[in-house]
Amino acid sequence: MSKRRAIHAGSWYSGSGSVLNRELEDWLKNADETHTPARAIIAPHAGYSYCGACGGFAYRQVDPSNVRRVFILGPSHHVYLTGCALSSMAHYETPLYDLEVDQAVYKELSETGLFERMSQSVDEDEHSIEMHLPYVAKVLEGQRGRYTIVPVLVGALKEHKEQQFGKVFSKYLADPQNLFVISSDFCHWGKRFRFTYHNKSHGPIHASIEALDRMGMEKIESLEPKAFSEYQNEFQNTICGRHPIAVLLHVSVLVVLITASQPLWQDGVVGGIPPIHPFHSFNIILSTRLLFSFLGYFAKVYNYVYVCFGFLN
Repeated sequence: MSKRRAIHAGSWYSGSGSVLNRELEDWLKNADETHTPARAIIAPHAGYSYCGACGGFAYRQVDPSNVRRVFILGPSHHVYLTGCALSSMAHYETPLYDLEVDQAVYKELSETGLFERMSQSVDEDEHSIEMHLPYVAKVLEGQRGRYTIVPVLVGALKEHKEQQFGKVFSKYLADPQNLFVISSDFCHWGKRFRFTYHNKSHGPIHASIEALDRMGMEKIESLEPKAFSEYQNEFQNTICGRHPIAVLLHVSVLVVLITASQPLWQDGVVGGIPPIHPFHSFNIILSTRLLFSFLGYFAKVYNYVYVCFGFLN
């Protein structure tokens, strides 16, 4: 086993450790810390020039003092998988410092017989996991050498497999020393993505996509995997991390059932969701007809805070 190189450094984000450190500090400093500690976050994996600030809000909710292990579930963009795959690397490089892969957890996951192994080339071609590594390294810099990462590449899972992997990961989310990072952008709009949905009752394209994304987010906030699945089946929204998200929904349902007999929604929010955080904006790049959307919202669940973001890369 060797080290996975930070292939996208210098293009998708700065390859300079000092520059990257300063950017991450600024994004984190400018984000509100109002819903910490997050036990699981959903954050984008686009280039930092587009979504760095958005990711900053998600990671600002993480309390690093108790984190000893970070699970990063990212969708596969380049290789078709029907299951999930683990890395063959022992370390992941970042411009800040290298991160250690948790081989003990990898052994446990491998023994289930459900996981493949990625080749180094597949691992390095994929950006969905790598784009979270600098943020993980920065937020947990005070715990350097005392935490590990568990990168998992998630394929095009059937619903029964989403549930199956949710069961596998549920015991890990139940451990308060584990943080789950779900890597996902939301709607990818345009001919390039073979998705040009436009509900004109909402007005212009960007307003239609905003409504569609928010509808999906409401399904996620409901913590009902079936509701999110039905939404995806009806609208086919191009949420690239839909399978990792679905796995998390199955995980969270199991964890709530295992760890709590209290109502699902807490802090005075019963049967509903907290107000949408005002960190959101929508813009259309007319030359390419692609929608670039930033969305921020959160949901407080018993003992768990899920901070969810959408971004089109």
